[in-house]
Amino acid sequence: MTIELYLIRHGIAAEPEAYTNDEERPLTSKGHQKTTKVGKQLRDKGLHFDLILTSPLVRARETAAILQQIGLGSQVEDFPSLAPEGNIQTWVTWLQERQEYSTGNECLALVGHQPDLANWAETLVWGEAQNKLILKKAGVIGLILPERGTPIGYSQLFLLTSPKWLI
Repeated sequence: MTIELYLIRHGIAAEPEAYTNDEERPLTSKGHQKTTKVGKQLRDKGLHFDLILTSPLVRARETAAILQQIGLGSQVEDFPSLAPEGNIQTWVTWLQERQEYSTGNECLALVGHQPDLANWAETLVWGEAQNKLILKKAGVIGLILPERGTPIGYSQLFLLTSPKWLI
């Protein structure tokens, strides 16, 4: 079973100063527009997610909803570990349990935040976060995960792009 994993950062969100609770910051209209354009480009390239997991924060949920609305995937689920400072090991355990019951190839999307998604990508590829990759708002990282065993340190990076290269 091959797994393609796409790490997608939420779109442009309202300024933190405007909200007392960071978790409630929504996407701006520019954030909606740019995320929609990026999503349409991914869809037009033939991409379809079997599942979209999202951070429970409003800006990430809105990003996941846009991806769903434009046809990139029909199933969206909240995944608390995708919130800022979430634990990658919780996700790896979830993934390994999913792999036990899956029979075919899968394409998954994780919608979350910087620096977490970039750090997760580094951990999956190189075994540890090095704080070198930067994922722009509405940017995308693509990884191929190994068929068996832990993906940490054994995944392959095939895509790292900012939205300006997609729209």
